[in-house]
Amino acid sequence: MLIDLKEKKDCGFDMLALGEVMLRLDPGDCRIKNARSFRVWEGGGEYNVARGLRRCFGMKTAVVTAFADNEIGRLAEDFILQGGVATDFIQWTPYDGIGRSVRNGLNFTERGFGIRGAVGVSDRGNTAISQLKPGDIDWEYIFGTVGVRWLHTGGIYAALSENSAQVVLEAVKTAKKYGAVVSYDLNYRPSLWKDIGGKEKAQAVNKEIAKYIDVMIGNEEDFTACLGFAVEGNDENLKSLNLDGYVKMLGEVTKVYPNFKVIATTLRTVKTATVNDWSAMVYAGGKVYRGLSLPGLEIYDRVGGGDSFASGLIYGLMTYDDPQKAVNYGVAHGALAMTTPGDTSTASLKEVEKIVSGAGARVDR
Repeated sequence: MLIDLKEKKDCGFDMLALGEVMLRLDPGDCRIKNARSFRVWEGGGEYNVARGLRRCFGMKTAVVTAFADNEIGRLAEDFILQGGVATDFIQWTPYDGIGRSVRNGLNFTERGFGIRGAVGVSDRGNTAISQLKPGDIDWEYIFGTVGVRWLHTGGIYAALSENSAQVVLEAVKTAKKYGAVVSYDLNYRPSLWKDIGGKEKAQAVNKEIAKYIDVMIGNEEDFTACLGFAVEGNDENLKSLNLDGYVKMLGEVTKVYPNFKVIATTLRTVKTATVNDWSAMVYAGGKVYRGLSLPGLEIYDRVGGGDSFASGLIYGLMTYDDPQKAVNYGVAHGALAMTTPGDTSTASLKEVEKIVSGAGARVDR
C-alpha cells in the first residue's frame, strides 16, 4: 500500500487545509492599474485544495485559518461556506477599526492574455492568519478527538511570518502523531521570502518541515529554492526542463527524505499566457508515472491550476491508492480549473473523469 489512510468512519474530516484565505479582486478583461470595478472571489493556495476536494470530489473538508472579525472577514467566511468547506476551526481576531494591528488579506490578480502574462499583487501584511502562534490552535483536539485523514498545507503559509512556520511544524507533527497523511506544496514565491532572508530562509524553514511530509508537491524551481536540490544541466536561463535530470534529482531527494512516499510536479510549458502545454508526473517507489498530456491547453485563468492539480492528485491517492490514476485526475482537474475564472475549480467529478478517459470537448446535450 502506497498511502496508509485512516478509516473514514473514524474521522470527522477526510481532509484539513491550513493556510491563509484572501479575497481575490479580479479586474476581468481589464488591468489592475486601470480597473474601475472588480469581481470578488476567495482563494488561498492551501484552501483551494480543500475546496476542490469538497466541491468536485465530494469529500468532507475543513480549513484552519484566521480572520479579523469585520465585514471583510465575514465575506470571506461566506465564500468558504458557499464552497462547502467546514468553518469549525476558523479563528476570529478582534478588529481595531483601522487594521493597525490585524486585518484581512487581499489579492489583486489580472489574468493576462497572449504575450502579456498574469499579474498578482498581494496586500496581506499583518493579516490575522500570519499572527497565529504555536498553541493558538488545539491540534490535539482536531487530530486526536475529531479525527482527520489527511492534512494539506504549504510554503505560501509557512512564508507569512516566523510564527507561521512554527504553526506549520506544530500541525504536521501532531498530524503524524495521530496517523494522518500529510501533503505539502512547496509553492516557492520569491516575493514572500525576499524581506525575511530569501532562499536561505526558505531552505531553513522547508528543510525542517519536509521531515514530516508524506506527499511533497513542487516543480524543479521549488526543490532548488526550498530544499537546495538542483537539476543537473538546468539553469535559470533554460526554457524547458531536463526531465531525465529532474528524475535523477528526485532519486537524490528521496535519499535525503525517505519519508516522501509520493513526489508530484506539474509540467507546464508556457507558450503564451493563454496557451500552455500541460501535464504532470509522480515519482513514487522509485518509479515515474507520467500524467495525461494536454498540449496547447487554452487557458482562461491560470491562477489555482496547481492547487486543483493537488486536489485531483489527493483524491486519486485517497480513493485508489494508485499513482497513475492520481496523476491523471490531478492533470484533468487542474486543466478544467484553468478554463473558468477564479482561484477555485467549478468542475464536477463527471467532467474530470471524462477528461481522464480521453474524451474531447464536444457539446454535452
